[in-house]
Amino acid sequence: MCYVYILRSISFPTQIYIGYTTNIEVRLIVHNAGKSPFTAKNRPWILIWHSAFLQESKAIEFEKHLKSGSSRAFAKHGFVLRS
Repeated sequence: MCYVYILRSISFPTQIYIGYTTNIEVRLIVHNAGKSPFTAKNRPWILIWHSAFLQESKAIEFEKHLKSGSSRAFAKHGFVLRS
């Protein structure tokens, strides 16, 4: 199983991170330990949304879609900041 997820920074609530993984719990620990260069400076992070996929290719495709300009704006201003 693969997961696409969205994290929100506790210290900087307007900052979000979109990623995919096969283990959400471990990945969140890695982000909060500062071991990911993309998320180290805005930690700690909380998981605010995730979706499961049976195929890794579908998870990667959906992650790319969420990271696209209009989808990222929706994620940031639509459902993420209001959750």
